[in-house]
Amino acid sequence: MKKYLFTSESVTEGHPDKLCDLISDTILDKCLEQDEYSRVAIETFASNDKITIAGQLSSNAKIDIEKIARQVLKDIGYRGKGIDIDYENCVIDVNITKQSSDIAQGVDVGGAGDQGIMFGYANAETEEYMPFAISLAHKLSKKLTEVRKSGILPYLGPDGKTQVTVEYENYTPKRIETILVSNQHDENIPLEKVRQDIIEKVIKAVVDSKYLDENTKYYVNPTGRFVIGGPLGDTGLTR
Repeated sequence: MKKYLFTSESVTEGHPDKLCDLISDTILDKCLEQDEYSRVAIETFASNDKITIAGQLSSNAKIDIEKIARQVLKDIGYRGKGIDIDYENCVIDVNITKQSSDIAQGVDVGGAGDQGIMFGYANAETEEYMPFAISLAHKLSKKLTEVRKSGILPYLGPDGKTQVTVEYENYTPKRIETILVSNQHDENIPLEKVRQDIIEKVIKAVVDSKYLDENTKYYVNPTGRFVIGGPLGDTGLTR
């Protein structure tokens, strides 16, 4: 029998990198709503209490980029107060130009602006045709956001990360070796409560018990404290 471990990671919507993705994606969506021929190459950078939005944009759409960015921050649930970014008062620097005429001359005739090469494949491990580990990691991240926004665990902050290690046997998922969850939380909440709540209301609510056993390891906020989050805790960049 061939046995091996495979690990995948996911992040919540409040993670600095995901924040940047959401701002760039929302700008694209708003442009396409008004002009399906929009050309949008937007990069977002987040650090401390500042958001920088730069890139090239050629579109007939009329959008307010700063307003879009602040709405994304608000929708995520950032609270400011020195623990994460302040959506109302943070600095937003917009530096966007039109697409280069040199690039446009190739795109105008049907070419691609970027020659990116990507590969991937679907598999039958999950209903969404994604590998089992990344599917579970994504579901855990979504559940963290759900329990925060619904008020089940209102003391959680928007920044978080999940990691799942699956043991395979003959290329089939058999059990979960390790689940790691790190999530921002209010300062006055004891670590033991954070760990207990996340195991009971997030992990066990998402993961089928048949993959868990007495040897499954749980690491919840293993560093012991995660109060400062978002761009105040780490730099984010559109990936």
